[in-house]
Amino acid sequence: MLVSTSTLLLRLLLLLAVSGAPAIAQNLPPEVEAALQRAKVPREAVGMLVVDAEGRSAPRLAHRAGVAMNPASVMKLVTTYAALDLLGPAYTWSTPVYIEGAVRDGTLYGNLTIKGLGDPKLVLERVWLLLRRVQGLGVRSISGDIVLDHSAFALAEADPGGFDGEPLRPYNVAPDALLLNYKSVVMTFVPDRTTSTAQVQFDPPLAGVAMQTSVPLSAGDCNDYRATLRADFSDPTRIRFAGAYPASCQEKVWPVAYADPRSYSVRAIEGMWLEMGGKIGGVVRDGRLAVPPSGRPPAPVFELLSPTLAEVIRDINKYSNNVMAQQVFLSLGLPPRNGTAKPAADAGTPEGARETIRRWWQERIGGAELPVLDNGSGLSRNERISAQALARLLQTAYLSPQMPELMSSLPITGVDGTMRRNRSRAAGNAHLKTGSLRDVAAFAGYVHASSGKRYVLVGVINHANANAARPALDALLDWAVRDN
Repeated sequence: MLVSTSTLLLRLLLLLAVSGAPAIAQNLPPEVEAALQRAKVPREAVGMLVVDAEGRSAPRLAHRAGVAMNPASVMKLVTTYAALDLLGPAYTWSTPVYIEGAVRDGTLYGNLTIKGLGDPKLVLERVWLLLRRVQGLGVRSISGDIVLDHSAFALAEADPGGFDGEPLRPYNVAPDALLLNYKSVVMTFVPDRTTSTAQVQFDPPLAGVAMQTSVPLSAGDCNDYRATLRADFSDPTRIRFAGAYPASCQEKVWPVAYADPRSYSVRAIEGMWLEMGGKIGGVVRDGRLAVPPSGRPPAPVFELLSPTLAEVIRDINKYSNNVMAQQVFLSLGLPPRNGTAKPAADAGTPEGARETIRRWWQERIGGAELPVLDNGSGLSRNERISAQALARLLQTAYLSPQMPELMSSLPITGVDGTMRRNRSRAAGNAHLKTGSLRDVAAFAGYVHASSGKRYVLVGVINHANANAARPALDALLDWAVRDN
């Protein structure tokens, strides 16, 4: 891709502004130093940078800004901005539906195929709408099978507990070309004092899974109600509770990742189809879309479209949704569609996505510091990027047409998303993506200072006491807002 003279000039200005930091780190603000000392975190475990958003001056603060560090979920900024720039904010994913055979008197004499193409937000309500549209075709009974095609992503088998030993945590759900409801079961507990029980509702209904629909109530405070329930998820065909539910909890919603993710889609589609009054003569199974001898894929009977990319990245960045970020990341390695500037490939792979972003970074962001990407979500011990490289990306985005979409996707301090509970004095004055892992605390984004200036702010801590050092990040934010 040819780079225009104006783009080269902009890149040069940004490089000069960000790389203008002195070789020896500046002194950190006293309140930041004090917070680090209280947390017993050395300055050598921290990277910080505060620089003009438009790259018109040298940094206000630069401390180890060129050192590559683990940014945790702040890496989602790379994935989401690359997607906005390459695909455009109006980009949508489709989930095509195919029928093989004739429909007569309410029965499809053949198979129904649902092909996933990476939709990051194929949640319960939208799956229901998809099946409702099938029924709108006059199909109430299927004599053959319902085939679920996941082949658009080529992924190695993943251990859901491999990252941190928490396989039931929804944040550990693996990506899937046909990702239904994040492969999670949502349990809603509603206490009924007249019967001394709490009713339990499960969504979606999973075929072949026995689900306990009530639990006894207990007295006492609503503390860790999940531990009080003593849930047993060890058997994928049965969800049960050995404990009780505190009546003082009122209504609670508890999402868990299903214990057998490989069978989730099959169980969910069959359970929902039957609950909607549908019938099936065959089975629901994983498979591939049948291609006729001509080799030309058949036309779908309809396609369910996702929300736009601009809407999707709000969920990703405001609530740090890992699996949605990985869906977007892998989509960057899919074959071109609707004229989008993406490399051709047989299926989306992590390697293909990394290569797409690597090329995009060199052409759009520039500089020798390429981020080290793993899955694009930050849920990784291997991903690395420097504060300087993050700032360069945010400055480039700030001067781009995609700036409004990216900025509005970031949590607002003290207002929403992962920054809703932030109690710094900068409430409402910053849009910041947060990151948190064991040994990692980070944020990066835009700050509106009291002077009226707009700054890019990056702070990353890599240390065993990183979580205890979060007040140092808040102190940096307050300092940047004061603009002194």
